[in-house]
Amino acid sequence: MSQNISAEIKSGAHGIGLGLRYDLATELLERRPEAVSWLEIHPENYVNRGGRYQEMLDLARQDWPIVTHGLSTCLGAPEPFDASYLRELRAFLSDFEIPWHSEHLCLGGVDDRFFHDLLPLPFTDEAAQIASRRLIEVRDAIDLPLALENASYYAPQCDDGLAEADFVVEVLERADAKLLLDVNNIYVNGRNFDFDPKAYIDKIPPDRVVQIHVAGHFVRDDGLRIDTHGEPVPNEVYQLLDYALRKIGPVPVLLERDNNVPPLDELLAEVDELWKIYRNATKDDHAR
Repeated sequence: MSQNISAEIKSGAHGIGLGLRYDLATELLERRPEAVSWLEIHPENYVNRGGRYQEMLDLARQDWPIVTHGLSTCLGAPEPFDASYLRELRAFLSDFEIPWHSEHLCLGGVDDRFFHDLLPLPFTDEAAQIASRRLIEVRDAIDLPLALENASYYAPQCDDGLAEADFVVEVLERADAKLLLDVNNIYVNGRNFDFDPKAYIDKIPPDRVVQIHVAGHFVRDDGLRIDTHGEPVPNEVYQLLDYALRKIGPVPVLLERDNNVPPLDELLAEVDELWKIYRNATKDDHAR
């Protein structure tokens, strides 16, 4: 547990955070709600980019710790990454004193075509070898701790849904890496492929987890659940977050909302609910 607490102290990120998204940035920066303890950004929106994005980031840093989460350096890619982008990313993370960086455990494209989506990996030894090598490649290039994030998927990758958890742990151990645990993705996959999300979390080494994501998802008429980040967090995902925090401890929790972004007050109501869960689950008397 001490590694998780040390990560919070180093980063200043503690409790509940929000993503600094363009659709809500103006009101967020004007009101600066105390319930929001830290902010997450996607560096692709800021590297070598000025204007309003840079202005938003400079204003945000006045009051909030910043943590980064990448979208394009997907760790399952068999091809080496763009060295020039990794150099730019390293400089950006260093300039802003980012404590750790995270990327997705998935594919983002094939044959130089980027699909702007998170494509699942097969849960095989070969894929684990590739992902662990790529993770080490990025970590060495940026000279920072690197966390992988578990992804959602919509076609069966294995007969046993919990094989995903074993696959994630295998990559973590091979690369000696950290984990950004997305409890909504675990819940979505569990419901879509009939496995117990709590059993998945039981397989995760708690000392690997440095951050948690929580979000809502869309349920189709046929019952398939789609990770959209565009709906309120359902009670079942709140309950899974509570379970995860009780096992892992007080790591920073991010409320993700990237689509159908509601008024800030609606998001803050969810932030308040997350604080209640966080306080109860971690017994953190100093939490807001």
